[in-house]
Amino acid sequence: MIAQPASGDLSDWVERSFGYVFSQPELCCAALTHRSAGANHNERLEFLGDSVLNCAVAYMLFEANALADEGALSRQRASLVSGETLAQIASELGFGEHLLLGAGELRSGGFRRASILADALEAMLGAIFLDAGFDTAAGVVRRILGPRMSDLPAVSALKDPKTRLQEALQARGMALPVYTLIAVEGEAHAQTFTVNCEVAQLELAATADGGSRRRAEQVAAERLLALMPVGLRRQS
Repeated sequence: MIAQPASGDLSDWVERSFGYVFSQPELCCAALTHRSAGANHNERLEFLGDSVLNCAVAYMLFEANALADEGALSRQRASLVSGETLAQIASELGFGEHLLLGAGELRSGGFRRASILADALEAMLGAIFLDAGFDTAAGVVRRILGPRMSDLPAVSALKDPKTRLQEALQARGMALPVYTLIAVEGEAHAQTFTVNCEVAQLELAATADGGSRRRAEQVAAERLLALMPVGLRRQS
């Protein structure tokens, strides 16, 4: 297995990256230990850190968006705490250089794997929570994620295509789109659904396939949105 840096180097890295110094360094080491490297791995800390992260981000968004409803806040939080975002942050902070991995994971490039990086970041937040409490951990979340809030997509852009289509039509007093299941093909475990989406008032329709009826409807709605004049796609 790969050895972690000397404790002083690790402490320096944590302080630079998170603005924090552990009073219980063993928690930091556990947060950086993948299950392939030993029994004292980071999965329990990851579980804890995930909850800390979601609560802290929810509060940040609640404070910053006084007029946003629950659905909008949920979509923004999902974007901010996605595995992709967390892995990117962990990579930027240099987590890969400090992970303790088993030989197999090390050979397969586990120190670059997005899921391992994201999990380690959550585990680090869990470790900080155990070491110093929620307020300190939430402060760390604000430090590493706060700057990204200004880059969040507009709430409307985070809505799924069916919702965006429905809201665009309702804003102009038009009837809701009609989704019709045209065909279901394939074996039960690997079916393909074909759905048509129609907006009669606009004389527009779009057809799409998907691995589920819901997925086919979403793709069909996206295609119909693309057919609509730009001015009609936006909510009033």
